[in-house]
Amino acid sequence: MGKAGKVLKQVLEEYGISQNGLATTLGTERGTVYRWVHELRDPSAETLVEITNALRTLNPDAAQTFVQRYLGDVAQGKDPSK
Repeated sequence: MGKAGKVLKQVLEEYGISQNGLATTLGTERGTVYRWVHELRDPSAETLVEITNALRTLNPDAAQTFVQRYLGDVAQGKDPSK
Protein backbone atom coordinates (compact mmCIF):
# COMPACT_ATOMS: atom_id res chain seq x y z
CA MET A 1 0.00 0.00 0.00
CA GLY A 2 0.97 3.61 -0.33
CA LYS A 3 2.61 6.34 1.62
CA ALA A 4 -0.60 8.05 2.80
CA GLY A 5 -1.31 5.56 5.56
CA LYS A 6 2.21 5.76 6.98
CA VAL A 7 2.15 9.54 6.99
CA LEU A 8 -1.35 9.67 8.46
CA LYS A 9 -0.36 7.30 11.27
CA GLN A 10 2.71 9.43 12.08
CA VAL A 11 0.69 12.65 12.12
CA LEU A 12 -2.10 11.23 14.28
CA GLU A 13 0.43 9.95 16.81
CA GLU A 14 2.55 13.10 16.75
CA TYR A 15 -0.41 15.42 17.33
CA GLY A 16 -2.35 13.16 19.69
CA ILE A 17 -5.32 12.81 17.36
CA SER A 18 -7.27 9.58 17.76
CA GLN A 19 -8.46 7.50 14.84
CA ASN A 20 -11.96 7.89 16.26
CA GLY A 21 -11.61 11.66 16.40
CA LEU A 22 -10.54 11.80 12.78
CA ALA A 23 -13.31 9.40 11.76
CA THR A 24 -15.94 11.48 13.55
CA THR A 25 -14.71 14.68 11.94
CA LEU A 26 -14.71 12.99 8.53
CA GLY A 27 -18.15 11.49 9.09
CA THR A 28 -16.85 7.98 8.45
CA GLU A 29 -16.37 4.82 10.49
CA ARG A 30 -13.32 4.36 12.68
CA GLY A 31 -12.66 1.09 10.88
CA THR A 32 -12.05 3.02 7.68
CA VAL A 33 -9.39 5.17 9.35
CA TYR A 34 -7.92 2.03 10.92
CA ARG A 35 -7.52 0.46 7.48
CA TRP A 36 -5.72 3.55 6.22
CA VAL A 37 -3.27 3.84 9.11
CA HIS A 38 -2.51 0.13 9.04
CA GLU A 39 -2.00 0.28 5.27
CA LEU A 40 -4.75 -2.21 4.50
CA ARG A 41 -6.39 0.26 2.15
CA ASP A 42 -5.34 3.52 0.50
CA PRO A 43 -7.56 6.58 0.65
CA SER A 44 -8.61 7.99 -2.72
CA ALA A 45 -7.33 11.35 -3.93
CA GLU A 46 -10.66 12.95 -3.01
CA THR A 47 -10.45 11.39 0.43
CA LEU A 48 -6.95 12.79 0.93
CA VAL A 49 -8.44 16.26 0.50
CA GLU A 50 -11.15 15.40 3.03
CA ILE A 51 -8.54 14.04 5.46
CA THR A 52 -6.54 17.25 5.14
CA ASN A 53 -9.63 19.37 5.78
CA ALA A 54 -10.59 17.23 8.79
CA LEU A 55 -7.08 17.49 10.20
CA ARG A 56 -7.22 21.25 9.66
CA THR A 57 -10.39 21.34 11.78
CA LEU A 58 -8.78 19.26 14.53
CA ASN A 59 -5.33 20.85 14.44
CA PRO A 60 -4.12 23.12 11.62
CA ASP A 61 -0.49 22.19 12.29
CA ALA A 62 -1.33 18.50 11.86
CA ALA A 63 -2.91 19.23 8.48
CA GLN A 64 0.14 21.17 7.36
CA THR A 65 2.47 18.39 8.50
CA PHE A 66 0.37 15.77 6.70
CA VAL A 67 0.47 17.65 3.42
CA GLN A 68 4.14 18.49 3.77
CA ARG A 69 5.16 14.89 4.50
CA TYR A 70 2.85 13.33 1.95
CA LEU A 71 3.36 15.76 -0.92
CA GLY A 72 6.56 17.45 0.15
CA ASP A 73 8.80 16.67 -2.80
CA VAL A 74 5.99 16.73 -5.34
CA ALA A 75 4.66 20.06 -4.07
CA GLN A 76 8.15 21.51 -4.43
CA GLY A 77 8.51 20.25 -8.00
CA LYS A 78 11.04 17.54 -7.11
CA ASP A 79 10.96 13.99 -8.40
CA PRO A 80 10.37 11.80 -5.29
CA SER A 81 11.85 8.75 -7.04
CA LYS A 82 15.32 10.37 -7.12
